[in-house]
Amino acid sequence: MEKKIRMNKRKRIALIAHDRRKKDLIEWVQFNKGTLSEHELYATGTTGSLIEQKTGLKVTKFKSGPLGGDQEIGAKISEGEIDVLIFFWDPLEPLAHDVDIKALLRIATVYNIPVAITRSTADFVISSPLFKSEYEQIQTDYESELKDRIMKIVQQNSEPN
Repeated sequence: MEKKIRMNKRKRIALIAHDRRKKDLIEWVQFNKGTLSEHELYATGTTGSLIEQKTGLKVTKFKSGPLGGDQEIGAKISEGEIDVLIFFWDPLEPLAHDVDIKALLRIATVYNIPVAITRSTADFVISSPLFKSEYEQIQTDYESELKDRIMKIVQQNSEPN
């Protein structure tokens, strides 16, 4: 089962970067400041503060990633309040909160939102004609599928042997 979700022209964009990638993300935001200023920006704590400081753009900030910020953004994705995830991660840095990062990427995939984990992918996302317009996103209705699966299991278990 699938459902269609309307993504507005004004996107709600989450910006996250690991420590060794923050400079890269800030440079990317500075380069794309004009485009990004037309959208709502969200970020984990330190990243959001640095973006505001270096670019003057308004950013809604969550906690730092390791302190729950990744999970807060994941919750916003599941509530339909984040449209795009730009996450400059460092694949060579083992992190104590790797589980949180995997959960965030998983939830972004479940809700079928665009995700960029490299600068070149972020460039492609932001320069797409779809980025500047309304977009009808197709989401798998996992909730209905899960309910159907559970009902089948319940029915099987309640049948006399």
